[in-house]
Amino acid sequence: MRGENPTVLAELRGGYAVIGDVQFLPGYCVLLGKDPHATALAEMPRADRVQFLADADLLAAAVERACREADPRFRRTNIDVLGNHDAFVHAHIWPRYEWEAPELVRRPVWLYDPANWRDPATALDARHDALRASIARHLRALAAADAVRIRA
Repeated sequence: MRGENPTVLAELRGGYAVIGDVQFLPGYCVLLGKDPHATALAEMPRADRVQFLADADLLAAAVERACREADPRFRRTNIDVLGNHDAFVHAHIWPRYEWEAPELVRRPVWLYDPANWRDPATALDARHDALRASIARHLRALAAADAVRIRA
């Protein structure tokens, strides 16, 4: 082991893209802000805040592309920047699917039973390797295209 975190998908300009430890909605990812002292977006300089949000958008687009390829019942992605529990800047990228329970599919993910966050049956493991690789591939392509547009 080289000390690498296998959940890290990519380092972006505004944060670190990681796949979630839980996958009850396959493709769930988080963008972790780079400033460990910033506990809210408002504490970041505007340029850093805008970059973080732009990178959350890139990660959401990559999740959407990968999940749409993997599951025909993929519906959309949701982006949550909350900070209610963990006091550091981060954004949750939640894929949503048509196969979700009818009482949940159009509601916030946070209404799912809390047991989903601890269920070993939906924990990140080798079953998610292909989806993880696809998200990372799409994210690299989107980030590269974004960098070209910024330089132009």
